[in-house]
Amino acid sequence: MNAALRGVILVLVALVAAALPACDGRRTSRITIGVVTNCVADFWRICEAGATKAAQDFDVDLQFREPEKAFDASVQMPIIEAWVKQGIHGIAVSVIDPKAQTEDLARIAKKVPLITMDNDAEGSGRLCYIGIDNYEAGKAVGRLLKQALPQGGTLALFIGSTKSANGKARTQGVLDELAGEKDAAGEEMAHPLRPEIRVRRFGQFYLVDGEAKEDNNPDNAQPLASRVLARLKGLPNLCAVGLYAYNPPAILDAARSRSMHKELTIIGFDEDWETLRAIAQGEIRATVVQDPFQYGYQSVAALAAYARGDHSKLVTEPIPYRIVTKDGGPDELVQTPRGTLTIKNLPVKDFEARLRADIASVRK
Repeated sequence: MNAALRGVILVLVALVAAALPACDGRRTSRITIGVVTNCVADFWRICEAGATKAAQDFDVDLQFREPEKAFDASVQMPIIEAWVKQGIHGIAVSVIDPKAQTEDLARIAKKVPLITMDNDAEGSGRLCYIGIDNYEAGKAVGRLLKQALPQGGTLALFIGSTKSANGKARTQGVLDELAGEKDAAGEEMAHPLRPEIRVRRFGQFYLVDGEAKEDNNPDNAQPLASRVLARLKGLPNLCAVGLYAYNPPAILDAARSRSMHKELTIIGFDEDWETLRAIAQGEIRATVVQDPFQYGYQSVAALAAYARGDHSKLVTEPIPYRIVTKDGGPDELVQTPRGTLTIKNLPVKDFEARLRADIASVRK
């Protein structure tokens, strides 16, 4: 075989090899991004819309997964591990249990670009965290409570889980704001009007059972709220806080079933459609909202850019939380360790219209 023919054959072999799919998906031209949540909820429907919009805008394939079993890291982690084996180009995860998952996430972050969103795990080696400052948002809930009940009252506090970073931070933020001090533990005591109920006092508020009530599953939220409210019926200045998206509607449903909804002040968290409807009807006073559409959008946008060698879309500051009330109100200036934040207080009608416009922006 002469040298010229040998050269032609080598070129042809190289061209054929280049046309074959690579064993590692990260080397292919088509970028795939995975987003995995901590449960199934309407909150994550909004996030998925944002992620889908970004996938369309930045020409990537999207895999979006919601674990059927809520807040269970043992269900979430196999999804992530499977993506790593598939050669995915980037992963965004709402971390369920930072203490249990950080070591495995740190291992994964060495193989695949990793972002945490909504729920963080600081030691995981993630490229960035996309979400609000949950402690400051919890303090905003506390301020709303003090505005609604300036003389204080009896507080029932509900949340999906306090294992997560956001669960811990939101809860402590509420209690610190009520107590007027950092890392407040409260004073354990008997309720002054119902001695059979043990409480912890934070400022002028009595926290029922001295702790946040964890449901650990959206299906448990309404029955749990109903049981707690039954013990409190008849108390003056009664309030309830729901710190996960599905909690406020569950609290309201439980209050209605016990004919307590007119005597109960409810402060919510997140932009569940039922919560927004109840605010418009005057049944829930306010909710502190995140921005799940942007969580999904910015996670996919940042990971897609990173896969292409552009690190400029990595998020460096928390996404601002906002407050939604029936009629809105003036902006609030809040002092934080990061400086002064300007917090929007939005009318529910305008906020819902904007949220629906974001979702409608996704091409079908």
